Order: sequence, then C-alpha cells, then structure tokens
Amino acid sequence: MTVLTTSPSLADNLTAILTTADPMAKVELAKQTAKSWFNQGMSLGLQSQAHQLPTRPARPDKPVLRPPREMPRRRIGGAKGRIAHIHALAHIEFNAIDMAFDLVARFLFTDVPRSFFSDFIQIGVEEAKHFSLLNRRLKQLGSEYGALPAHDGLWQTVEQTGHDLLARLAIVPLVLEARGLDVTPSMIEKFKNAGDPETARILHIIYTDEKRHVATGMRWFLYHCQLSGKTPQPTFHDIVRTYFRGGLKPPFNDKARSQAGLTPGFYKPMMVT
Repeated sequence: MTVLTTSPSLADNLTAILTTADPMAKVELAKQTAKSWFNQGMSLGLQSQAHQLPTRPARPDKPVLRPPREMPRRRIGGAKGRIAHIHALAHIEFNAIDMAFDLVARFLFTDVPRSFFSDFIQIGVEEAKHFSLLNRRLKQLGSEYGALPAHDGLWQTVEQTGHDLLARLAIVPLVLEARGLDVTPSMIEKFKNAGDPETARILHIIYTDEKRHVATGMRWFLYHCQLSGKTPQPTFHDIVRTYFRGGLKPPFNDKARSQAGLTPGFYKPMMVT
C-alpha cells in the first residue's frame, strides 16, 4: 500500500492519488491527503513543479472494463443480483474518488479561494469512504470489487472538461452526482424490500453526502459564473449540450435537487425522454 512518509505538497499528493491503481491504496492516500490538508500541514506546491497528471487515472487489472452498451441489465432480486448492483455502485464511487481529486489537481493554480480546495478534498475523502463501505459489503456477501466487469463510460465524460473549470463543475457534481439524487432513494427501498437493510443503510449515507456534494458544486458553479460575467442557467445548458451525450433523463428528484440549489430551470430544459 502506498504511504506518503514525508510532507509533500498538495500537488504531490494529488498526483499520487491519481497514479495509484490499487483501490485500497488510493483510499488510504485520499485519507492521508485530507488529514494533512485540514491540519494545515501542506502547501499547494509550486506552479512550476513537475507533477504530470495522467489523462486517465491509474486503474487496477480488475474489474475488466467494457463499453456501457455491453454491460448486462442488473436486477436487485436474488443474492447475485444484489452483488452485481453493489459492485456497479462501488465502481461509480471508485471513479468518484478520482473525479474529486482530479478537479482539484487540474485547477490547482487557478485564482480560486483556498476553501475551493478544501471543499473538493472533503468530497474526495467522502467518496473514498463510500467506496470502502460498498467494498466491505461486497466482501460480507462473498465477493469484492473487481470480481465483475464494469463499464468504462464515467471517465470518458469527465476527461473532456479538463481544460474548463466551469464545465467540470457542471458535468461532475451537477450532472453525474445529481443523477445519484434521482436514483438512490428507489434503490434504498429495493434493497430494504430484498431483505438487505445493511446495504440500504450504506446507500442512505451516500445519498446524504451526495446532497452536500451537489450543493457544493452548485455554489462554486454560481461563484465562477459571477466571476466570469456569465448567466448561470444558459451557461449550464451550453455546457451540457457540448459535453454530455444523450441529454438529461427523468425522473428527477426535484425536492433533493432544489435542496442542493439545483433548481428545475437548470435541468428541465435539457430533459430528454
């Protein structure tokens, strides 16, 4: 497992997270980074520092990654179905670790308040917590992350926005994480009905955290729109049309989205059926 024994910069830590393939080593690095950052024991690093970010984060040999269209439909009924569903969720959370820390890394030397980094480092360590909870649940059920194939579509959506902070904020928290607000409540009920209250409990933790993640993304999206003199809703619509293939599909959890500041005027005009 990778352990940072010195006091490197945030740039060093972010590079280490993104270039570490082993899932639990990545989780540990996320925890170490958050602990050092929030203890105020870490500098940003120098802009000239040679930390080369990968186009795509390092990935373990397993799970085997397939195009989304080749992934079978999952049903929660039965032990195998529950495992397949939890595995898919764990894959999403594993990617979400890198999404959060890559956002900080790509824009580390832009003119943003230090609280911007704090917010997304916090999100990153919470995504690591989510992955750990789901992987532990898989092991309790006789499986583990990597035992089943997973789809390769998540990072393809994210990597297109590495040059544009507003676009990254729109696509990751306000599209991808907001989708979690739409689908997680029904998943919680399905796991309860399948006699799996433990997985339902984990999903409730994830759902609660995701509301805050979307709210954080919304706050910083509005902040950067104001800085650049852009109108938020039309800007969001333009970004989604440019970078998110397929449009936004209902049903939407309007209540949870609005609680996070993501009101219907942002996403309803982008709805496809």
